[in-house]
Amino acid sequence: MRDLDLTTLRLFLTVCETRNIARAAEIHNIVASAISKRLLQLEDSVGNVLLERRRRGVIPTAAGEILLEHARAILAGADRVARDMAAYGKGIQGQVRVLATVSSIAEFLPDDIANFLQVPAHRDIRIDIEEAISRDLVRGLREGVAPVGVCWDAADLEGLQTRGYRHDHLAIVAHPSHPIARRSRCSFEQTLGFDHVGLPASTAVHTMLARAAAIIGHPISYRAVVSTFDASLRCVRANLGIAVVPREVAEPVAESFGVKVVQLSDAWAKRRFALCFRDAEKLSPAAKLLLAHLEGLASARAK
Repeated sequence: MRDLDLTTLRLFLTVCETRNIARAAEIHNIVASAISKRLLQLEDSVGNVLLERRRRGVIPTAAGEILLEHARAILAGADRVARDMAAYGKGIQGQVRVLATVSSIAEFLPDDIANFLQVPAHRDIRIDIEEAISRDLVRGLREGVAPVGVCWDAADLEGLQTRGYRHDHLAIVAHPSHPIARRSRCSFEQTLGFDHVGLPASTAVHTMLARAAAIIGHPISYRAVVSTFDASLRCVRANLGIAVVPREVAEPVAESFGVKVVQLSDAWAKRRFALCFRDAEKLSPAAKLLLAHLEGLASARAK
């Protein structure tokens, strides 16, 4: 297979997202025939038909879906290279990419990084945060996509070094009229008779709840599955079901959303987060400074 061309991959990605070659041509300000020619060359290069032409547009074939996933990863990597080079061109002396789970970003990580950047000695360091589910985060650290990660410490962290960081508490969020809302605390088992609003199966929260439900021997009834905690709260506000959300995310906005937060009594509802990396000795000076700072903040709050 010949080397893949980044421009062609970008065009392929846009065509797949818009399902229309003419629309992709408008977005990239080129003629549709030029895109069609590049796509034919791409199909020839990979040896597979990538798009199924239909009356009102195109859709990716099974082979196209596979290439689409790789194209997104390749282009994301190329964009990171461009950002990194631009940053150094502007005089930034250090840069650390951090992969982090949605919970850590929603709760505490941005504030802790902002605290790090306020230190005068750190003014020439750039910190980039990228959201990732635990599985992809661990793989990214192992493959060298980023030097540092922040995730739930119950994830499969084999082959990585870790240090303790923060913790949070999962809670039930319910509409005020819901029976669960009358309680100050409850067990997860007591919620299984009601409809839930869940997160995707790939997330750490979903994995934890599925494991707990399996131990209890009662399935979780999901009425809605959404991708963010904010969307979960909106579904609860609409009384579509109850949701398991970190208390640290729910409590500050519960009043504005008009929902009730009920403490979960299960021991596993208190989660611990870890700072993860491949080898502390091989981290860059900037990454070591960030790691030490985050550890220090965590220690100070634990006292």
